[in-house]
This record gives sequence, structure tokens and C-alpha cells, in this order.
Amino acid sequence: MTEETRERLRRTRRVTTPWADDPARGIRRARLDELLERWADGYDWAVHERRIAALPWETVPAGEIDLRVIHRRAADPDAPVVVLLHGWPDSVLRFERVLPLLTDVHLVVPALPGFPFAPPLDTPGVSVERIATVIAAALDELGYERYTVSGGDVGGTVAEILATRHPDRVASLHLTNVAPQRALTADAATLAPDAAAYLARTAQWFRTDGAYIAAQSTRPNTLAVALGDSPAGLAAWIAEKLESWSDDSAFGTDDLLTWITAYWVTGTIGTSFTTYTEPAALSGRVETPTVLSIFPRDIKPEPRSYAEAFLNVCEYVEHPAGGHFAAWEQPAAYVEDLRRAVALVGGPFAAVADI
Repeated sequence: MTEETRERLRRTRRVTTPWADDPARGIRRARLDELLERWADGYDWAVHERRIAALPWETVPAGEIDLRVIHRRAADPDAPVVVLLHGWPDSVLRFERVLPLLTDVHLVVPALPGFPFAPPLDTPGVSVERIATVIAAALDELGYERYTVSGGDVGGTVAEILATRHPDRVASLHLTNVAPQRALTADAATLAPDAAAYLARTAQWFRTDGAYIAAQSTRPNTLAVALGDSPAGLAAWIAEKLESWSDDSAFGTDDLLTWITAYWVTGTIGTSFTTYTEPAALSGRVETPTVLSIFPRDIKPEPRSYAEAFLNVCEYVEHPAGGHFAAWEQPAAYVEDLRRAVALVGGPFAAVADI
């Protein structure tokens, strides 16, 4: 991070609103001030940059778009293959805490196109469907014919599409949510009562908390300028989501700044909107065996009846803690559920199903 950025942070124009201390109206001014002061003086991006750079990165040809992935092969050539897919507003850093817990599997963690650490993206049309195509091509290039896919948010939607398009390759799924696009076309009259009630709660959430989706999907150019040119604006936009969608102690100040800096130094906040601006078409039920992990502080935790309308839910696991970034917040619980998904199709983790 350059001295020019630090100077920008020191010269941030503080913006006053009547709701500065109300977290329901966005990030609190005192919290933003704390973040900006630390980011300008004391936070050392170089330390985190070296750690991230030391991960086993690899660039894989995948048709029109090269895919940059964290790729680590297990010692056992017959080990299961696990693909981890992140969401927004994060990156592969979502999975940093689970990497040490998965040394016995072949592991692929793509930096999704348009997001931090991916090759620069300067073309439109990179929808979740296209991302699924790119990931399938990259896995084929790596020699992986069968795999378990795990993820949430954007990554979960990509996982559902992968399973629909490649049922011969996706052995099982581990998800932390149902693709949110499902709620846009679901017919409440065909759902169980608690699933229909969930649809109503989801509609209310979109009205009270979903404005960022409307902005990112309809006016990405305008928003990208505001966030891409102002480190304070970027910090406010991302930190609010990271903190409000997770357990209270999930992120330390430097953790937040590292996830935010990943967007700042790569200049990817605008291109990360691509999965919002390009409509996703999801239809039908995914028959791939699925483990669904439910974490209470997530945005919109689904009841089992709702999930079963769209997914072949073999196990529905409710956790006492954790939120939207569960792999970071509760890595041991996340990995246990992931192993349950691998066990659904046999292999070395089949005993997990008996836990």
C-alpha cells in the first residue's frame, strides 16, 4: 500500500449525517474513524501481502479467461477433490483458516473472475453461468474429473450451476445458502408453510437491507467511481457488510483492513459487481447430494423445507454460531460439514456421516 493512499486516508473528509451512531443506517462513524486511523498509520499491508503471496497460486488456462487458483495436491493421488468458491464482498481470503485443515484432499480455491487476486477483467458478460464454465474448464485442465464443490453467496450460486450443468463431475455439494436468485421466481403457493413464510421474510430483507444489490446491479459504473477512488468510501461499504453479516468477534481491525485492502490494491471493487449486473438463470431442482450448513448470523438462513424445494438436501446442519463468512468465522465446523458432503459419495471420509 502506497504512501499516497495513506495520505488520502489522513485527509479523508469526514461526512456528517444525523444517524452517525445508528448501525441500522450503515457503518457507525466512530467505527469508520477507528478503521481509517489504523489503515493510515499502523496497519502493515506488506506483512499480509507476503502471507497471501506465499499461498500455492497457479494460473490455469480456462478458455477465454485464465483462472488464478490456490491449488494444493494431497500426498495421496486418490484423495478427494474439493473446490472452494468464495462470494462478495470477500475473496479467497474467506478460506484462509480452513486451508490448514484440508491437507488430505486435493484443493482448488479459485479467485473468481473480477475479484481480488484474479487476472484483470475488462470485458462484460462474466455472469455466474460463465464463471461456472470457466471453473469447469480449469478443473478439467488440472486433471480433476470428479469433485465436491463448497461455497456460499456468489460461490454457492456458481456451485449450483456447476452441479446442474455437470452432474457427472460434481459428486456432491456443500453450501451455506440456497442461491438467492431462487427467491425471485419461487411460487409461495407450491411451498410448505414455513418455506412460504421464509419468502415473505426474504422480501422484507430486500426492502430493508438489500439496497446495495440494486445499486451494484443497476449503476455499477457510478458506484465503482465512488468506491474505487475513495479508500474511506470503500472501507465503509465493505466493513459494514463484513461486520453486520457475521458474529461480533469474527473480524479484528486488521482482518477487516486486509480484506478491504485486497480490493483497494487490486482495483477490483467495480469488476466484483459483474455477478450482480449479469442476470443469473436458475431453474429446476439440483439433484446432486447436498449438505447445507446453516449459521445463525448469516443474512437469510433458510428453513430445510425451502432448501429442499431446490436442492437434494441429504444433511441439514444448524450451528450455534457463525455467519455469512462461516469458513473464516467457524473453520472447524465448516470443514466438518464439508467432509460430510465428501462422505455422501463414499471415500475416506465416509465415517463422518456417522458423527
